[in-house]
Amino acid sequence: MRISDFLNESLITVSLSHTDKTAIIEDLLDLVVKSGKITNRADALKAVLDREALMSTGLEKGIAIPHAKSAVAKEICMSLGISKEGVDFDSADEQPSKLIFFLLAPEAAAGQNVQVLAQIARLTSDPLFCETLESAQSPEEAYEIIRKSER
Repeated sequence: MRISDFLNESLITVSLSHTDKTAIIEDLLDLVVKSGKITNRADALKAVLDREALMSTGLEKGIAIPHAKSAVAKEICMSLGISKEGVDFDSADEQPSKLIFFLLAPEAAAGQNVQVLAQIARLTSDPLFCETLESAQSPEEAYEIIRKSER
């Protein structure tokens, strides 16, 4: 499974400007809403924020993966935001998150959801990948970096 199968240039932003976790989640959700893959924005936001309240999705080394399962997702939905300054996602290493992968999956797609999370973890375990992706100047460039890394 490749995360590039769930992303395209319209689902990526390389210029997140907010510094608040909730605002970032809303920005990334809005990219997915525009794709038409979510039937109810408010319910999707509630699912992700409820999941975030249980345990932060801020990982170490500048990565965050706000995610949830919800009936409002027609299929696995993903977006990616890159923050040059970083956003406080309450990560274990207390470092700001610069690469933020948003993921919303249908309730029935638990196995596929885990596979996507594992693929994100595999890609982001490579410091060179993260550094290259953080420096992407356009959604097209970011998408190509991901696509090439998944070969």
